[in-house]
Amino acid sequence: MLTRLVEGVEHDGHERRNIGTRKAGIARLLGAREILLGILDFSSSALAGINRKDDLLKKALRRLTVLSAIFVIVPHAQLARVQDANKPKIGFSIEAMKGERWQTDLDSFDARAKQLGAEVISADAGGDDDRQFQQVKDMIKAGIKVLVLLPHDTAKASRIVDAAKSAHVKVVSYDRLVLNSDVDLYVSFDRVEIGWMQADYLVKHAPKGNYVLIAGSPNDEGAKILHDEQIKVLQPYIDRGDIKVIADAYTKDWLPSEAYLFMLKAIDSTQGNIAAVLASNDGLAGGAIQALREHNLSGKVQVSGQDADLASIICIAQGAQTMTVYKPITNEAAVAAEEAVRLARGESTRANRAINNGKVDVPAILLKPIVVTKDNIKTTVVQDGFQTLQRINQALPEDQQIK
Repeated sequence: MLTRLVEGVEHDGHERRNIGTRKAGIARLLGAREILLGILDFSSSALAGINRKDDLLKKALRRLTVLSAIFVIVPHAQLARVQDANKPKIGFSIEAMKGERWQTDLDSFDARAKQLGAEVISADAGGDDDRQFQQVKDMIKAGIKVLVLLPHDTAKASRIVDAAKSAHVKVVSYDRLVLNSDVDLYVSFDRVEIGWMQADYLVKHAPKGNYVLIAGSPNDEGAKILHDEQIKVLQPYIDRGDIKVIADAYTKDWLPSEAYLFMLKAIDSTQGNIAAVLASNDGLAGGAIQALREHNLSGKVQVSGQDADLASIICIAQGAQTMTVYKPITNEAAVAAEEAVRLARGESTRANRAINNGKVDVPAILLKPIVVTKDNIKTTVVQDGFQTLQRINQALPEDQQIK
């Protein structure tokens, strides 16, 4: 289901131009009428001898009607073109609005797009690749100039990009890079750095012991990038025999419930002898923490995350989660909106690097992530307004509250 989000732009200026245009059209119309009347200004005696007087008058009236249409319709068409150029229509296709993350992205994107005078059409595909494809085709029919695409499956989404490009619609790949396609711009955070941050933090706090790796969706190329970088950090410790990876798997659709079940099996297989859980995002971390709590292991095992969700920040304050990676997503969404408007108006993007997606080197804007721990919650996510002390502390006993 498409949701139309129309910007609150004042139309007074357009109305004044509209009235001025109509006045100019009427003046030209009256001028044309006078010319026609001059042509038809026969004396009454001359007209008396012409049997085709009625035919001439009828033809003149028809010509006058045509001229009226020309003088009235053309200015309005010109005005419509000006309005379209100043008010670009942008589609934002989101793979699934689960959790708090993507709703925050959409709200921030919409707010910035409105400030820039754009109209936004958004759609939630509910984790269905075919539905996302159909929703984008509907957006194209609705006249979008730019598609901002958060793909469910980064490989299958190439057909979505192909459909957009065949309709001369520019494509911004948002947060996840669509593979093997002619994407115009990629806006995200550096996943290589995020994967490194997660693994590096854990090995510093748990340099020895059994590790569980819970990666993201196998259909998300970004999840693979995170996992590969995590392994690179762990490999020297594995080679020395200090760290043993006793469970390692990708998780369908990043589902916390799948992470919970996977963690239960890992606990059973080791009788709870686990040093760290390298979870690729906060949802997966939450599923793992639930399993750890049920076995009285919460707070005894190092757990990573990503996204700085409220539940994750609360777990960090409690000591159940060790760290998360905060990505200032309001900034990511705002940048994506700005770049989409630039593309819609035929302007160059502010890409500062390129990433190959298997087909082309895609211009990219990669933003910097930030490690969040119990010690810097207040100076990171709270200071930025991403989370509030009130919402965090109301879930915590007084001795755990952040002062």
